[in-house]
Amino acid sequence: MKRILAIDYGDVRVGLAISDELGITAQGLDNLVINGSDKKFISGIRKLMQEYGFEEVVIGYPKNMNGTKSQKTEKVDSLIPQLEALGLKVHTWDERLTTVSAYQTMREMNISQKKKNTYADRLAATYILEGYLNSISK
Repeated sequence: MKRILAIDYGDVRVGLAISDELGITAQGLDNLVINGSDKKFISGIRKLMQEYGFEEVVIGYPKNMNGTKSQKTEKVDSLIPQLEALGLKVHTWDERLTTVSAYQTMREMNISQKKKNTYADRLAATYILEGYLNSISK
């Protein structure tokens, strides 16, 4: 099995996590700072492809709590064809409450507010990837 990249898309920062080659574990990567630029986003993903050799991504799909699409969901929808143009197989993953879970975990670990902003997106991407890996291992 090839590695899989998880993406927690944000307008400023993109949280990232990568699986091991067996598809068992997820490890957070440094955030990708894009400041609203699709070009920076795609360029960053392309660089990661070269470094890690993944051919699949799972991207957080930020639905509203009632299951309807949000503005952010529509943004993710617009990114999917760009990721596919890189030759990637793209999966979406319902990411509702992953950021909330990330902040709760950091609060329990007594991580400072300053560091929370750095780690929240990475941890959310890790949760997305863990959920996806668990679903395909069954």
